[in-house]
Amino acid sequence: MYSVSLMKINFTLALLWLWLMTGGPVAVTAQDMKQADKYFQNYEFSLALEAYKTILEKGEPTLTVVQRIADSYRILNNSREAEFWYAQTIAFPGADPSNIFLYAEAAKRNANYDKAKKLFLDYGQKVPAQAALALKMAASCDTALHWMQTPRPFNVQKHGKLNSDGADFSPVKLADGLLFASDRLIADKKQQTERSNWTGNGYIQLYIAKATSDSTYGAPAPLPPSVNTAYHNGPGVYLDKEQVLYFTRTQVVKRSAGHTNPDPTSWFKGSDSRTHTNRHGIYMAERKGEKWENVKPFKYNNTNEFSIGHPAITPDGQVLYFVSDMPGGFGETDIYYSERQADGSWGKPVNAGSVLNTSGRESFVSLGAGGDLYFSSDGHMGMGGLDIFKAIGAHKAWAKVENLKYPLNTPQDDLGILTDSTGTKGMLSSGRLGLNGSDDIFTFEEYKVPCTLIGRTIERFTVAGTSRRVEEPVEQVLLQLLEEGSATPLEIYSDKNGGFLFPVKAGTNYTIKGSKPEYLTQTLQITPDCRFNTDSVKVEMIFNRSTPNKPIVLENIFYDLDRHNIRPDAARELDKLVQTLNDNPSIRIELSSHTDSRQTNRYNEMLSQLRAQAAVDYIISRGVDRGRLKAKGYGETKLINRCKDGVSCSETEHQENRRTEFTILK
Repeated sequence: MYSVSLMKINFTLALLWLWLMTGGPVAVTAQDMKQADKYFQNYEFSLALEAYKTILEKGEPTLTVVQRIADSYRILNNSREAEFWYAQTIAFPGADPSNIFLYAEAAKRNANYDKAKKLFLDYGQKVPAQAALALKMAASCDTALHWMQTPRPFNVQKHGKLNSDGADFSPVKLADGLLFASDRLIADKKQQTERSNWTGNGYIQLYIAKATSDSTYGAPAPLPPSVNTAYHNGPGVYLDKEQVLYFTRTQVVKRSAGHTNPDPTSWFKGSDSRTHTNRHGIYMAERKGEKWENVKPFKYNNTNEFSIGHPAITPDGQVLYFVSDMPGGFGETDIYYSERQADGSWGKPVNAGSVLNTSGRESFVSLGAGGDLYFSSDGHMGMGGLDIFKAIGAHKAWAKVENLKYPLNTPQDDLGILTDSTGTKGMLSSGRLGLNGSDDIFTFEEYKVPCTLIGRTIERFTVAGTSRRVEEPVEQVLLQLLEEGSATPLEIYSDKNGGFLFPVKAGTNYTIKGSKPEYLTQTLQITPDCRFNTDSVKVEMIFNRSTPNKPIVLENIFYDLDRHNIRPDAARELDKLVQTLNDNPSIRIELSSHTDSRQTNRYNEMLSQLRAQAAVDYIISRGVDRGRLKAKGYGETKLINRCKDGVSCSETEHQENRRTEFTILK
């Protein structure tokens, strides 16, 4: 555990250095503290931070000042500074144990998982009532570290042209470009020159970057004042079918007595007045060319009591998902939905349920091009801050949620995902590179993990007079690897041990063709399931000689007692024979069936003929020409061991005689 004495030493050294650099003590007035507290209580955290730092430079550090600095950095999403300042906070003897939890959360967001785990456990010991939560959070550190050590195969890159020095997030595809939200400051745009005293950046506005190709965009331009009011507007979603924009708009309203509801927008949890607070509503605007008109509020907005925001709508316009802190939810903010009624109006909001919603924050709902529901949460098991999750199941029948894991998620906030129909390519917004807590827009695309296919070519022999089989390597087999979509195969010969190697990629379909004179040509389809480039996939190719009139046993062809219909397990083996016939189109075969010696000769002959014919009929049904096949039932006339009539044998010995073979006809 981190000892209090060690933390006190760190605290003393850090603040003593700061104190000496400013020339020693200067009188701190009550007015200085009053002004700093006023900034903090009015949610003007960028101003409060500077005011508290000035106080710290003037005099001896106090718990209140140090904790307010830590809290300001936490609220501003600057986890690096928050981690440092919470470390100083808990060094004070009178610090509340909750600061240990906040310190752990900041360390987790900075990927300092070992430290965070120890701090969570320490918090659980000091606050027994929260021991279960502390253990859960400690376990999440182990999980997150494992995900980072075993990343999913995605390339994630910061978008070159869309991002600014501020927060840029929640990209949405339009027919002619990309819609997203940003709090950037633009000197020549009057509506973007005012700063929010919360962050020191501008207010959130909606922007469109016109497409210049399938993956490139021009300079972003803000939507007109009909959508972008002087306060926060965004994120949003666009319903192409009706040419309507659904977006979040912030309203400043008077505080209600007592409880103040949290805000669904992660960055802004307050307003610029002690008597007022931010609440959010959904608004709709019609697009007419370059104009955005007829802005209307969502029917169920109630900003005097709670917030509604972060809309996502199905392509048919029938279901609107959103986030709200309305009464009756599971946590701080929950996912809700409203369904379109027959008269075109929206139905009463319905909570999406406990599978999606937790005691924490669910936010930034989006729908992938394939119809999948995505959202961000800090209540489900995650890597730190907000993680992106995919809902598994269907509307009204969600079965579970799936964390998208690293590198789509990181220890920092990850949110606002835009995906293609496969979920393997798209955009997301994340704070992973933001030193000051700001988010940027990133592109992501799944790649095929390179690995190695390790193969072996063998021939199997049956020892005469027994069912025992041995195998030997087949060398100098020409092996050709053809990747799906390619016309040129890679070629290699098996070595003296029958071994061969091919470079392959995970999730890609391959065909391996093996050929050698005096052997039947074989092909094999494979789709490697590699997770890392150090993985290998092992395959075995069995080669039979093309010698006429020499029986070749088909393994694992079983029939139910006294039955001749083809079972599913037998069908899988016969499919391999179908492939052999397709690979060797010039051969004709006799397919034969054999029984043991029990039952009468006549019965066994009849049963074996029916079984042989059933197998031939199955092969014909798979597209093989009937003229290449001959069915023959031999009954008990070709026993391969001593188990003839009158000889006592075990069931295993009788099983050796019950077999299916094929013979190449001359």
